Formats: sequence, C-alpha cells, structure tokens
Amino acid sequence: MSQYAHLPYRPCAGVMLLNAQGQVFVGQRLDNVLEAWQMPQGGIDPGEDPLDAAYRELWEETGVRREHVELIAQAPDELEYDLPDDLVGKVWKGKWRGQRQRWFLFRLTAGDEAIDIATAEPEFRAWRWIAPAELPNVIVPFKRELYAKLLAIFAGPLGIDQ
Repeated sequence: MSQYAHLPYRPCAGVMLLNAQGQVFVGQRLDNVLEAWQMPQGGIDPGEDPLDAAYRELWEETGVRREHVELIAQAPDELEYDLPDDLVGKVWKGKWRGQRQRWFLFRLTAGDEAIDIATAEPEFRAWRWIAPAELPNVIVPFKRELYAKLLAIFAGPLGIDQ
C-alpha cells in the first residue's frame, strides 16, 4: 500500500487520436528526459464536461481544433493510474496520487498540417504516428497497464483482434 493512498486522483480527460491510416498520435513530453511518449491528456476543470475537456486538451497540446476531428468512441468508465511514490511530491504540487481519466477516441479529419505542437504552452517536443499495438511499448511503465486497457476498450473501432 502506497504512503499516498489517502490522496485523491486528479480528474483528467485523455484523447486517442487516429489518422486516416489507423495510426495513433503520440507526443514526447517537454518536461521529461525519458524516451517516453504519450497521448494528449490533461485535467478536467471544475464543472467542465469531460468531452469538452478532451477537445480543449487536444487543442492545447496539439493545435488540433474541434472541427478537425470526429468522435468515434468513448471509454464507458474512468481508468485510473497511480504515480510512482517518488513522483507524487514532484507532480501537481503533491495534491494527487495519480489520475482518473475519461478517454475519447477521435479521428483526425484533416491532414497532418492541422497538428502544431508549438502551442501557447507547449507540452510536447516531438510527435509521431504509431501503430496502436505499439502504445504500451512507448509509454512510461506506470501507465502501461492503462494503455493496454485502452487498446482493449477501443479494440472494435481500432480493428484489433482480442
């Protein structure tokens, strides 16, 4: 049992963004020196609808506007992950033990030109498209199980055999 089990989870929205070829957008965080990649995600503001938060986070992190995506699916339940104990005090001012996330699957209806990670408050230093099955291999280890669950949840729309 973690010494931080008493802390709440941070409410968050996450986006799995697909291109026309069925590949998934991943970005490499600016604030991390690891070769770790992740999908767009971020906090849900108090009173904010999770889907609206997903559209906002997508725009804030990738420059992709709401009119350039279509909603394909959403996870029926929140997914949670815990931060490793050594990160709890360093991330989010120590207020949260991890995140509880609402995930949405979007398809990019524009081309790559709709993506611009040089946003007002950049999150990513690089981005690329990868095969969905590669997601658990490129994420930080403490999010690996969550990403594997997402692949199972979105297996139908992704065309993945379970």
